[in-house]
Amino acid sequence: MPYQIKQIEQTPNPRARKLIVEPAPGTIRSYFKVEDAKDDPLGTAIFRVPGITNVLIHTNFISVCIGPQADWKTVTKDLRSALAAVPES
Repeated sequence: MPYQIKQIEQTPNPRARKLIVEPAPGTIRSYFKVEDAKDDPLGTAIFRVPGITNVLIHTNFISVCIGPQADWKTVTKDLRSALAAVPES
């Protein structure tokens, strides 16, 4: 079953969003560059979205940050597509 964003929450950081996803992502891990996520299909898929600068995958949510040139409207659309293409691990 691919991942699906159920809810997006703002955070105190305007460059970060909390994504409530189904199914739950499992174990906690974080990445600050795509090379760190190379063995994690979910992390790699998220980093393929242009503008993503770091990722925290928690047991029941994903937090992503974007760079100053990225905009949430485009990133959110791309994240939905990227997550839908990742099979549950």
